[in-house]
Amino acid sequence: MNSFYAIVKARTMEFIRDKGTFFWNLLFPVLLVVGFSFAFSGRDDSLFKVGVLGGSPENRQETFFHLDQVDFITYQEDSRDFDRERILQKVRLHQLDMLIDLERKEYYVNPESSNADLLKYLLSIDLKKKDSLELTEHQAEGQAIRYVDWLVPGVIGMNMLFSCLFGVGFVIVRYRKNGVLKRMKATPVSSFTFISAQMVSRFLIVTLTSVFVFGGTNLFFHFLMLGSYLNLLLITMLAILCMLSLGLIFAARIKSEELAGGLINIVTFPMMIFSGVFFSLEGTPELLQKVSKAFPLTHFISGARKIMLEGEGLAAIFPNLLVLAGMTVLFLTIASLTFDWD
Repeated sequence: MNSFYAIVKARTMEFIRDKGTFFWNLLFPVLLVVGFSFAFSGRDDSLFKVGVLGGSPENRQETFFHLDQVDFITYQEDSRDFDRERILQKVRLHQLDMLIDLERKEYYVNPESSNADLLKYLLSIDLKKKDSLELTEHQAEGQAIRYVDWLVPGVIGMNMLFSCLFGVGFVIVRYRKNGVLKRMKATPVSSFTFISAQMVSRFLIVTLTSVFVFGGTNLFFHFLMLGSYLNLLLITMLAILCMLSLGLIFAARIKSEELAGGLINIVTFPMMIFSGVFFSLEGTPELLQKVSKAFPLTHFISGARKIMLEGEGLAAIFPNLLVLAGMTVLFLTIASLTFDWD
């Protein structure tokens, strides 16, 4: 047990003494949040988003459904993930400018949305035509989500990803290359003790860094937080464990830092692009959405946004927690079976 604590302390102090890496882990996500919040705070997107239930807009004859300036998102009611209340919540949170239910013959708008009046006017032109559809208007009021509110889970998740994969995978590869692991093999320290100590040290560092980044930026931007901070911390800690486990796979046998860095980048960049860090995957090709669910970062960001922006509890994020836990077990199993001191 003393050797375990000694390794945890040594690894932690090694990270803290590397001032460049230490401050980069703290400042990089803060700079991203600040930069994107100012860059997009005054942006007016000319592309409207309209949700459609009970049919496909392409099959309609009305001019409104063929406007190039409107992005129509079709929700299939027979889909396993269909949730009418959650779709309405998107209107309340200004994530959708309008929701049209063709089956119930009604539509929903947020009266506080700047786009609602224009969309209602464009739709009314078709409604006045002979033999056109008849729709009843309903209102769904709610607070708008700023881009920075939507962005912050992605930035924190991306910082966690890089910190975990490079902080464990890359470092252990460097130890192997420099002969540190070979010397450790000659000591009474078991591989389990060594790997566990590495994980605990990096887990503490990444968790505290994530809390610091979120708390520090929240003082200035006052993020929208409708759910529980404990639930947010829970999914954050589980996601960190999952990403650390993924990092151990790279650390298992690779001897070259260059190869390790290249392989880690091959994994991290697709996750960073296709996990919904900077833009929503809603409305993207269905294949891309399915592929993104294979990434642990996707499940962390999705769960964190459900907690922060939708006020969801454990029941709603349980599928995300289950996937992260399953991935953690899988990655640890692969890493333990393939790990080699030499």
